[in-house]
Formats: sequence, C-alpha cells, structure tokens
Amino acid sequence: MRRYWLMTVMLGLLLAAGAALAQQRYPTRPIRLIVPFPPGGAVDVIGRIVVTGLPERLGQQVVVDNRGGANAIIGTELAAHAAPDGYTLLIVPAGHAITPSVTRKLPYDSVKSFASIGLVGNGAYVLVIHPSLPAKTVSEFVALAKARPGQLNYASTGHGNATHLAGELFKVLAGIDMVNVYYKGGGPALTDLIGGQVSAFFAGVASGSAQIKSGKVRALGVTTARRTTALPDVPTIAEAGVPGYEVDGWYGLLAPAATPPDIIARLNRDLATVLASADMKERLLAAGIDARASTPAEFRDRIVRDIARWSEVVKKAKIAVE
Repeated sequence: MRRYWLMTVMLGLLLAAGAALAQQRYPTRPIRLIVPFPPGGAVDVIGRIVVTGLPERLGQQVVVDNRGGANAIIGTELAAHAAPDGYTLLIVPAGHAITPSVTRKLPYDSVKSFASIGLVGNGAYVLVIHPSLPAKTVSEFVALAKARPGQLNYASTGHGNATHLAGELFKVLAGIDMVNVYYKGGGPALTDLIGGQVSAFFAGVASGSAQIKSGKVRALGVTTARRTTALPDVPTIAEAGVPGYEVDGWYGLLAPAATPPDIIARLNRDLATVLASADMKERLLAAGIDARASTPAEFRDRIVRDIARWSEVVKKAKIAVE
C-alpha cells in the first residue's frame, strides 16, 4: 500500500514538473489570435499590426483568425471556451464592455471568462459620410438630418457595440433622428458607405483613414475629447457642433480564464516591449491608435469600469436589450 502511495506521489510530481517545464518553454508552437470581426475593420487592422511584433519576442508565429458575427459574440465565445494554454488569444475593442448591457444572455462572462493580458492602446472613432451628401461639417450634417428626419441612416458593426452607441449618443445630443443599419464588421460597413448604401458611419480611425485620404468618404469629426494625431485636421465632434459629445475607444488582448499566470505575465511583458518600440508606436499612430501598455490588472479594471459606465448610457439612451 505504501509503495502504491509513493508511486502515486511520484507520478503526480512528474506530471507537475512536466507541466511546469512546458510552461517554461512556452510557446512551442504557433499562437492563434482571434479577431471577432471580419477582415478590414478597425479591430482587424490593429490586431494585424500588433501581431507583426510578437513573433520576434515569442519565437513563434501569431496567426490571425477572423471569426466575425453576432456583434463579436461568435469569436469572443470561441476564445472563452478555448483551452487555457496560451495558444489562443483574443483582441477586443471597447465594445467588449458594452455588450453585457445590450445582450440579455451572453454565452460567456465578459470579465470572469477571460484572463486579461493588457491594453494595446487608445483610439478615436471618426464620423464619416458619403461625399455626395451636401454637408461638409458636423453642424451642416446635423442640419441636414433635422431637415430629413428618419431619412438618413448610419452603419454600425452590431447592436450595442461602440459604433452603435457612438451613433445613438450623437442622435441624442444633436436632437436628430437617423436609422441604424447593422453590419458584421467595419469592413462591410465602409464598403456600403463608399457605395452609397448608407449615409454615415462612426469608423475606427484605423480603418477609415485610407478611405478619407482617398476621398471615398468625408470625415466630419472625431469622437474623442481631443483631436487625434492621426487626423490632425479633423475637429472633434464636440468642438464642431455637438457640445458634450465624447466616445473613447481602446483595444486590448485577452486569453481564456485559467490561463497560467506565468504565461499571462510572459505575454504581458512581451506585448509591453513590442508597444514600446518606436516602429510599433509609429505604425499604430498612423492607424489612429496611441500605443499604451498596461498591467493585466489595470486592463481588467478598465473593462469593469466601462461595463458600469456603458450600462448607464444604455439606460439613458433607452437602447433595447436583445
């Protein structure tokens, strides 16, 4: 009996040692980064920029896996239920903290189902319209919308996400009536805006900048309290005609809950190193993002605070819970 007990203890120690060794060697194979939106949108653009800097630090490739649909719920659920071994990561925008307030039953908990790795950075959304519209400023667009109540529409990338609430907050503060049209991601939304199927879109600066510079869409204002360096000539919406308007965006990395703390620490450390490089800062800034690293705890606290904040906004704007 004693011999059996000793063998059991030794086996347990060997397994623990093996697991510890595997974690020390992490990663030993390519890592998957789930982008819960289709290609072409802001989250996809930011994710693809960031992953270019990680292989050198991790010693393994990071492969982007686009899983768009259901306002990012499909891809986010996939990440939440993935093995917590550090080989599946998830990039999320600020809308991750909004979804709990506008969805009756999520297949995951936006906080408890994930281990926070860290912030990637902060960014702005930009109100862009089809160039055929007779409006060149925010004030002119508001006047146009008031003259055509319910006739103008704006795209969003899903019910209750940041682009939707940016539009609803704009409607409330400007006193206008526009119709929201849902898309699976920023890429399809921009495509239809360029084609004239929708009138406006609160695009991520990352995905909207190229279309603005090419003249395919017209930029009216950015959503942040201050102008963004990526679009220095574009005023804030608040200064351009809608006082008090402000919507900030952020991007960050998550892993499935129960991912070993040492793996999270490794990923956080490598992410911070990548974000500190001049090249990465420049590339993210060109995409409208101010690179900003954080600790895992700081990023988790940011998500918790924003969930509470957006819950109040949803109530005040009387946005339907689906």
